[in-house]
Amino acid sequence: MSTGTDKPWGGRFSAGQDQLFERLNASIPFDHVLAPFDIEGSCAHVRMLGSIGVLTEEERDTILAGLAAVAGEVERGSFVWTLQDEDVHMAVERRLTELVGPVGGKVHTGRSRNDQVALDLQLYLRDAVAGHKALVHKLMEALLLQAESHKDTIFPGYTHLQRAQPVVVAHHLLAYLFALQRDWERFDAWRDTSWMPLGAGALAGANYSLDRDMVAGELGFAVTAPNAMDAVAARDTAFAYLSIAANCALTLSRMAEELVLWSTQEFGLATLPESWTSGSSIMPQKRNPDAAELIRGKAAGFLARLQGMGVLLKGLPLAYNKDLQEDKLYVFGTKDELDLCLMAMTAMVGGLSFDMVRGREAAEGGYAAATDVADYLVGKGLPFRDAHRVAGRLVAMLAKDARPLADATLDELRSLSPLFSDDVYPVLDIERVVAGKISPGGTAPSRVLEQLALARATVERLGR
Repeated sequence: MSTGTDKPWGGRFSAGQDQLFERLNASIPFDHVLAPFDIEGSCAHVRMLGSIGVLTEEERDTILAGLAAVAGEVERGSFVWTLQDEDVHMAVERRLTELVGPVGGKVHTGRSRNDQVALDLQLYLRDAVAGHKALVHKLMEALLLQAESHKDTIFPGYTHLQRAQPVVVAHHLLAYLFALQRDWERFDAWRDTSWMPLGAGALAGANYSLDRDMVAGELGFAVTAPNAMDAVAARDTAFAYLSIAANCALTLSRMAEELVLWSTQEFGLATLPESWTSGSSIMPQKRNPDAAELIRGKAAGFLARLQGMGVLLKGLPLAYNKDLQEDKLYVFGTKDELDLCLMAMTAMVGGLSFDMVRGREAAEGGYAAATDVADYLVGKGLPFRDAHRVAGRLVAMLAKDARPLADATLDELRSLSPLFSDDVYPVLDIERVVAGKISPGGTAPSRVLEQLALARATVERLGR
């Protein structure tokens, strides 16, 4: 009579797997990174089994000592991974049994690989989120330092990539800082959706009165998944993680695009540190913003992985399906790429230098004070829509000869509206234009100081 294959689940089988199927089926080439989390969950599970009497104290302590030894091998890099193990869970159990003998097989009592992998993924995601939050915080710090150094540096603000209104550099940089704050807070809120799945078994629970809340408490979960089928089949937390990460990547991509534009000779507003640029193999004069371009380009991958996870999950029936093995490819790639992009952007922002002369010239060009001319006329009693039209006609008249607003004579101004008088010229002063944006959140110095104080308080709070 056949005794099955040598697989841990092979008792029902009389033939071994085809080698090609073994390659297709194995997740060990990528899920081995879950080993520390797999062992952490196993230790909590074993202590719980001991507490409810399923394991004796001696069995519990023997298995825990073996798991500690396996963890040491994983940490030192001496653990041997093989395709025959299929996945990280069976690899750890195989090595545990080699070290402590048959008692090692009791580690799997009351659980399935289905709930085990769900737990490992939750622990991995929690660790990834904590790392992202720390790196987002560092980038916010770098932006804040630059903003504090340039709270008086005048800079062109753009809409439609056309010069719009003058701002200060701090105002522009703080826009990204507060966007990153929202990314940080989305990551922080992610943990509330992470429920402890271990003990759900394959889909229907286990034949033991498991203390799942004990395991949840030891592993730091606030909630134990209440339904076994949902516990093993749910991947919504992974999808939510990918969505938050993709949003953060979009924030970084927009920042990267600004760095690319600012550092061109055409804009000439800022210079990236040489260590974050590359040269050309044929044009000796070039210094290309390749790092910023790569961050911009990598946003496509974050969006693709989010879409891929959604397509993977769409239409899957309850409970576990092997399709779910592929989820980790999307998660692992996103974690590593986002960490890299955040660290690179922090370094680039920290080393960024602004051309204050060029920035002021650009802010003064392009008729950036036209809105202030319209507001001046509003102050004289003209409805804003009429004032807007007069200011537009003024710009059109001067633009024919590329003359700045300040070059308009009083006669020319009065030909457009009798409301103009000599007091219009101070309105065109660039410092006054900037100082005039006094609404909350504006670029006036007093409002920028408020934003800097809020940003400093926020960075300090998030760093606690």
